[in-house]
Amino acid sequence: MIKITRTFDIVDALYEKYQKEDALAVKRNGQWEKFSTEDYVRYRDLFSYGLLAMGFKKQDKIVTVSNNRPEWNFMDMGMSQVGVVHVPVYPTIGDDEYKHILAHSDARIVIVSSQEYYEKIKPLADTVPNIEQVYAIDEVEGAPNWNEIIEEGKKNEEKYKEEFARMKADIKPDELISIIYTSGTTGTPKGVMLCHRNFVSNVEACQNILPINEKHRFLSFLPLCHVFERMVNYYWQFMGASIYYAESFETIGENLREVNPHGFATVPRVVEKLFDKILLKGKELTGIKKSLFFWAVNLGLRYELNRANGWWYEFQLKLANKLIFSKWREALGGNIFIIVSGGAPLQPRLAKVFTAAGLPIQEGYGLTETSPVIAVNHAKYPLLKFGTVGPIVNNIEVKIADDGEILMRGPSLMLGYYKDPERTAEVIDNGGWFHTGDIGEIHEHNILKITDRKKEIFKLSTGKYVAPQMVENKFKESSFIEQLMVVGAGEKYTAAIISPSFEYLHGWCFKNKIKFRDNTDLIKKEKVLERYQKEIDRLNEGLGRHEQIKKFALTPDEWSTENGELSPTLKLKRKIVKEKYRAEFDSLYGYE
Repeated sequence: MIKITRTFDIVDALYEKYQKEDALAVKRNGQWEKFSTEDYVRYRDLFSYGLLAMGFKKQDKIVTVSNNRPEWNFMDMGMSQVGVVHVPVYPTIGDDEYKHILAHSDARIVIVSSQEYYEKIKPLADTVPNIEQVYAIDEVEGAPNWNEIIEEGKKNEEKYKEEFARMKADIKPDELISIIYTSGTTGTPKGVMLCHRNFVSNVEACQNILPINEKHRFLSFLPLCHVFERMVNYYWQFMGASIYYAESFETIGENLREVNPHGFATVPRVVEKLFDKILLKGKELTGIKKSLFFWAVNLGLRYELNRANGWWYEFQLKLANKLIFSKWREALGGNIFIIVSGGAPLQPRLAKVFTAAGLPIQEGYGLTETSPVIAVNHAKYPLLKFGTVGPIVNNIEVKIADDGEILMRGPSLMLGYYKDPERTAEVIDNGGWFHTGDIGEIHEHNILKITDRKKEIFKLSTGKYVAPQMVENKFKESSFIEQLMVVGAGEKYTAAIISPSFEYLHGWCFKNKIKFRDNTDLIKKEKVLERYQKEIDRLNEGLGRHEQIKKFALTPDEWSTENGELSPTLKLKRKIVKEKYRAEFDSLYGYE
């Protein structure tokens, strides 16, 4: 029995316990291509041999810029078993960020997945002296291919057999395995140094929380370079499950119906969009079908755990499940029993309605620096509580500081920031406690509730404090609002800059016979502004007076990672949004 203390031990245990034809799979050229456990081990080891043949030494760095695919795992595990450090990078960041990471990480080579990324990265890599070569995984004309590393491995397998076995055996759990550059909603990205123990301890902590086994299949679509999807990717493998990589975000629905997976990891924005799509389908219905659909939705939104709504509610829910919710489950492949959400706060109403529909969402919480899971909701009450991130995992310590900040320490805490002892000392104190920057409370059953980001809470000139993330989450319940940023630091009242959900708004305008030239013209229309005011008034109810949005400004753009308003994990880049919409901000407070 293999004792798992290093990430690559997960693959060896997988090979020993679960021989399967679809350890990993990906859809390419319209076909699902499957890799067996044996293929996985073979490619991983050949990649290791190839690196040794190319002169790679322990602690050398390799940057990857890739979509989710089996090759990502072959490279990741192949690097880790010879002590080479993996630096996975988002494909969607800007040129300056790329140049910073390529230089700061001291990487020797870059491996990209496609021609698009090769054309983007190659010119930047050419300006960074430490980068020796840029390889592509797909066939790209004029580019060296990652298969050349595999071929080097095949040619030199005998030569390096003993050295490889020795190096692999000598790898310690506390050795650096990866540097993950935080997406950075402010300032230069920091390189978070993670070791084998960080990931493995976090995987082990979730073992009894996410109840899966080797018979299950999971769809993966969040970027593997993000710590959340990476840890979940390790976890599925640790439990012997198969992983199918979606073609893209656009094909998630189609891929779910093809693979019929048992679960997936997601971020709240994907859940929000999924719910909006379901509602749009419902609005297309007519007569009794439409009435039944929205009766079921409203029933779901009122769902409470532990049968707290009583027998009559549960009876109606059974009916709603048979008539309506069964179709939701079918649309997601028919087998889903586990959805893990992280990366940002999930609206409690969405957790309720999906759980009512037999699609339970287990929300968790963590940071890149904590590898990442600090807390996660379990599958069943009382260790599942809506509006919280669930019980703290059992192999770490968490306490709340006097100012409400969540502090954590334990085996999943990072080694520090790469080449940045000053910033490391700012977040890890002398007692070994990591300061998360999040405000929270610990409830019964050790359940953690996040109330806001410490740095984002602002004070109005009246002396009242506003937690913007909480208010934003409430307002994103509206189908009319895609994104918004709550503002008001040092001002008399709270206001918001809103990026409308143009797809929904265009449909509403068509129905209400409102003509417009473009989005810039649309957001000035009196009827549109009146409709948004009505929506703001509705959502303001239930908020404290100081938290209520008194004024708002609509923007003609949809905010995105590409345009710079959102980070790769879809978090708001507040500084950039404020600078971009300075005129709108000024008009909200009469500074024009």
